[in-house]
Amino acid sequence: MNLLDIELLTIKIRLLVASVDKAREMGIDWWEHDPTLSSGRRDLVAENKRLRRRIGELQAGEGRA
Repeated sequence: MNLLDIELLTIKIRLLVASVDKAREMGIDWWEHDPTLSSGRRDLVAENKRLRRRIGELQAGEGRA
């Protein structure tokens, strides 16, 4: 990599950061709330497993009644 490549990469990174900041100013911040892009996704997976297990228990209870 030569110096020109490094400078171009630095400019691209600065543009990306400026774009994200501008998007936030405009109220566009979907990536902050998207569970697939954040650690909240793991919580959703665990909750989904718990709910499926509970539904199975409830359905099994219906069969006995």
